Amino acid sequence: MNRGKCMNDIIVKDEVVIEKLIYEIRGKQVMLDSDLAKLYGCANGTKTINLAVKRHQNRFPERFMFRLTQEEYDHLRFQFETTKRDNMSRSLPYAFTEQGVAMLATILRTKIAEIVSIRNMDAFVSMHKYISNNLIEQKYINNMVIEHDSQIKLLQESLDKLEEKRKVNEIYFNGQIYDAYSKILEIFKQARRTLIIIDAYIDTIILNMIKRLNVEVTIITKDNHLLTPQDITKYNEQYHNLKVHYDNTFHDRYFILDEKEVYHCGASIDRIGYKTFSITLIGDNDVGKSLMEKLEKLYK
Repeated sequence: MNRGKCMNDIIVKDEVVIEKLIYEIRGKQVMLDSDLAKLYGCANGTKTINLAVKRHQNRFPERFMFRLTQEEYDHLRFQFETTKRDNMSRSLPYAFTEQGVAMLATILRTKIAEIVSIRNMDAFVSMHKYISNNLIEQKYINNMVIEHDSQIKLLQESLDKLEEKRKVNEIYFNGQIYDAYSKILEIFKQARRTLIIIDAYIDTIILNMIKRLNVEVTIITKDNHLLTPQDITKYNEQYHNLKVHYDNTFHDRYFILDEKEVYHCGASIDRIGYKTFSITLIGDNDVGKSLMEKLEKLYK
């Protein structure tokens, strides 16, 4: 019976580095049919291997052997400069996994196949160890990089906060209307969940300033007819993010972001830029906490 016409008198040279013939494709370590044909000394190249596999198809499920796609083969040739396909075959190569290589040796049943099969298994074991060691080392490096990046990120955030505090405590003089409105809008945009605006003289100007904010907005203002219930209803028909409480007990103006960051504004929003005023970030957390406790009691 023809066992695939693989020559038994070929000596496997020690200098053949089988590890170099093992590639990673689809997350698996594989060897190509053309390389196996040369190692096993098959006179007819891949044709011999394909014929042997065809006779024993039930022994080669996809986890043992699969055909490369054109994209995979082109990538392999580009990355590793693999040899050209067997001149006798124009079809895409087959890739054999570790189990497939072992199974192929059993169906060829030649002395050379047995010798090479043992070396192939040793090569796969070596590759497993190499990859495992490198994965451990790579994991360590990745953890170091992540930790380093986290420290850099924390440092940058701290610097950004310091810079923001430096920038926000600013004074605006008569006529700086645009600059003042821009700064207030910039502060509003820093809110992530909630924004509370306390200003006794709020009017409809505020509606244009908050309509693009994707947060829940609460306005506490004096019942002075500058912002009417009709204005609020009409606004909420489109944007749905505004609550208004009428209260005459507040004199100063405050912006509270996410119930923790408090800004003091020296002028009402409808009059900013007409007289000199300042905007200040209140650094004392107790002040913000006391203000929030007061609001919770009033509007629980």
